[in-house]
Amino acid sequence: MKPTIPFLVLGAASLFALSSCNKESSSETTTSGSGGPGIGTPGGVELVTELPKEVIEGSPAPKNIPNLAPKPKKFPTFLVPEGTVLLSKGKKVTCSDDYPIMGSPELVTDGEKEAGEGYFFEILDGLQWVQIDLEKSQPIHALLLWHFHGQPRVYHDVIVQVSDDPEFKTGVTTLFNNDYDNSSKLGKGTDRPYIESHFGHLINGKGTKARYVRCHSNGNTSNGENHYIEVEVYGTPE
Repeated sequence: MKPTIPFLVLGAASLFALSSCNKESSSETTTSGSGGPGIGTPGGVELVTELPKEVIEGSPAPKNIPNLAPKPKKFPTFLVPEGTVLLSKGKKVTCSDDYPIMGSPELVTDGEKEAGEGYFFEILDGLQWVQIDLEKSQPIHALLLWHFHGQPRVYHDVIVQVSDDPEFKTGVTTLFNNDYDNSSKLGKGTDRPYIESHFGHLINGKGTKARYVRCHSNGNTSNGENHYIEVEVYGTPE
């Protein structure tokens, strides 16, 4: 049991910054850092995205979370193959909850990443998922995930899987899993729990080819619900 507290092409002469339709004008455009070879694809170009503004309210950072990763101080350096683009913008999203508490699934791929009301999609407590249909199978190089980041909370059982099967019964590849006690019954993970921030959480796609992306969560350290603001999936179109 978890604690129940409560396009990317950067050439020598060109750079495309992915834009989002944020309702606020104070968001920042960022690359994934500078200096050093970074991680991801050796010889690749740096991942670029537009970040929402940082707004932190409410409770202090959660405690007593085993192996909790430190909160990031900057967007990480991450290299992707030249020609990588944002595949997920505007793509169809479905979820495991037939009656969402707030918002609608399309908020997950609308490009808006702020933490205010009207930007996030809220679904029931317990293990839930949202799923993005990329419309065809394509190599995935990176994924950025924003749960609700207006408070320093930790979401439980964050598991990101990809497949060409919309039911996720066959050909499933797990890209990230921080379910350290297998309470999700999807397998024990070795990735670290992390504190939500406006940087989102970057996950290496490792060039895995898939059509569908499914993101699980199981409540958080502030309440039992599951919240998604945005999921960005980057890859090389085929």
